[in-house]
Amino acid sequence: MKIVFMGTPDFALESLKAIYEAGHEIIGVVTNPDKPKGRGMKMIASPVKEFALEKNLKIFQPIKIRTNLEFIEEIKKLNPDVICVVAYGKILPKEILEIPKLGCINVHASLLPKYRGAAPIQWAVLNGDKTTGVTTMYMDEGMDTGDIILKEKVEIGEEETTGELWDRLSKIGGKLLVKTLNQLEKGIAPREKQGEYFTVAPMLNKKMAEIDWNGQTVEEIHDLVRGLNPIMGAYTFYNNKKIKFWKVKIVNEEEIENVLKQEIGKEEIESATPGNVLLQDSKKGLYIKAKDGILKVLEIQGENAKRMSVHDFLLGNIL
Repeated sequence: MKIVFMGTPDFALESLKAIYEAGHEIIGVVTNPDKPKGRGMKMIASPVKEFALEKNLKIFQPIKIRTNLEFIEEIKKLNPDVICVVAYGKILPKEILEIPKLGCINVHASLLPKYRGAAPIQWAVLNGDKTTGVTTMYMDEGMDTGDIILKEKVEIGEEETTGELWDRLSKIGGKLLVKTLNQLEKGIAPREKQGEYFTVAPMLNKKMAEIDWNGQTVEEIHDLVRGLNPIMGAYTFYNNKKIKFWKVKIVNEEEIENVLKQEIGKEEIESATPGNVLLQDSKKGLYIKAKDGILKVLEIQGENAKRMSVHDFLLGNIL
């Protein structure tokens, strides 16, 4: 089929690769404009654009699409059979949705109608969900409100981070999109209404990244660290210095008995307030009291420093 592809980050790249390798004719690639990045503020192309350049595909980078009549006319002239949208970051106007004869198809990283919105992968991890998945759907004018075509469910690992889940789901999404297009081409693609019950996954904000030792449970802190890795990192303050945690684990009873009680004693553990460092040793590790448990920090980042293992951090730092 003749396809116009719309997408921007590496998550979208996997879907673009998948439909390209499946032999579909990609007649246009729409992605966000290049952005300045780094100390030199060098203009950086999106992963989708990099692939399009490599394969000599026609590229569009409109700043706005809703009021860009020239861009809309360009897409009309291409006359695509279908438009595939994956993590593009913009809501398409009716004028674009009505262009392809087989519709606009979206790959969304959740089991719709759960987690409509911008950050479904992150919120699945932040909320400690055990399962999530990928959905393909027919797009309409709403935000992830279109009819469902196919779904694939996956388990979320207990220690899996947003970054790790992102990578897994991006590949699953590419395969599911190819399967969806095959069914669409044969005229056998299903169509299921979402219904009125749904949840939303809004954009993340920096304020939510601060750990609340008194308010959050040990599970919630653990999930916060996983959910914000590698986006921004969960953080706290020690001696007025901002410390980021990139990887932690919940300490089980066996480790409490064999390590902590041997080193500092039961009374000190029980009397410690949430957020207190119980033990910091480059060999044994870094343990912090939560309100209903204990966390062991595995990867950390000091203020104005690089991310590193706790072992390396404790060789030259004390909290």
